[in-house]
Amino acid sequence: MTHPGAPDTHAARKLVSLVVPMYNEAPALDALFARLMHVLEPLQARYRFEVVCVNDGSRDATLEALIRKSREIPVLRVVDLSRNFGKESALSAGIGEARGDAVIPLDADLQDPPELIVQMLEKWEAGAEVVLAHRVNRDTDGFLKRLTAKYFYRVHNALSDPTIPENVGDFRLMDRRVVDVLLSLPESRRFMKGLFAWVGFRTESVGYERRERSAGSTKFSGWKLWNLALEGITSFSTVPLRAWTYFGGAVALLALVYGLLLVTRTLLFGADLPGYASLMTAVLFLGGVQLIGIGVLGEYVGRIYVESKRRPAFVVRARYEGGAEMPVGAALPQGAPEQA
Repeated sequence: MTHPGAPDTHAARKLVSLVVPMYNEAPALDALFARLMHVLEPLQARYRFEVVCVNDGSRDATLEALIRKSREIPVLRVVDLSRNFGKESALSAGIGEARGDAVIPLDADLQDPPELIVQMLEKWEAGAEVVLAHRVNRDTDGFLKRLTAKYFYRVHNALSDPTIPENVGDFRLMDRRVVDVLLSLPESRRFMKGLFAWVGFRTESVGYERRERSAGSTKFSGWKLWNLALEGITSFSTVPLRAWTYFGGAVALLALVYGLLLVTRTLLFGADLPGYASLMTAVLFLGGVQLIGIGVLGEYVGRIYVESKRRPAFVVRARYEGGAEMPVGAALPQGAPEQA
């Protein structure tokens, strides 16, 4: 069987890049590439393909397995990051490495079915510049994850502009012009779902049912998901800052009214012994409110601090093609194809 994207003379075929960020996904690789090749094989008469796998500092045998696979699969390119930078950075690295006329990020665990690529390409050829994969059924996710995801989308979309489509992950097709705009954005702290929504373009969607993981376990703990949610809100909304301004104004107004009531009562009925319980309650309440407000402000100041350093979102340690290491920043060997 010929691998999809094998070199030929049909240069007019469009190049499609599949971007797969990976962290400790060695057990899932055999199933992933078997499914991918099965899907891409019938499409090779119309398209060329490349698969860009980004090893995000894996601690297992992911990198070694990817290098072996790159000897067997001509379209596979491996990008090895210098450490674990997180999925958003690894995804950014893969999109930056992709050379295709269309780019499709997907996960290695096969919860997002590669078979959907066929429908995505059809909608792309019909004029869509972004084709979203919409999860119509998430029963494979736990109840708590489904519940928190539901309310995250509601809260984020109530506070932020632009809104992000519900139950849509990173799995999507993007035209090259969309990718070029994404790559031009200067953020180093990246909430990719928000950036995907921010760039816009003509968008269509296809539905699918989310499957169980093919192997391994999720790398996102509840704490990491919470931090990702905070990242998404603070990246695209200043409403939390504005809300504390309004809340502070309301508290100040209530304090003024209460002060006027105390003055009036004292003038009419004379002074009485103040209550220490009510005083302590007011002090603790206002102290707590101030600390929460400082925390919200700190989230935004922290983002400014990180962005002001202008550090890159990731560092590439090495690249591999055909099992051979390509020096970082070096050109391809003379006569080597730019893509399979």
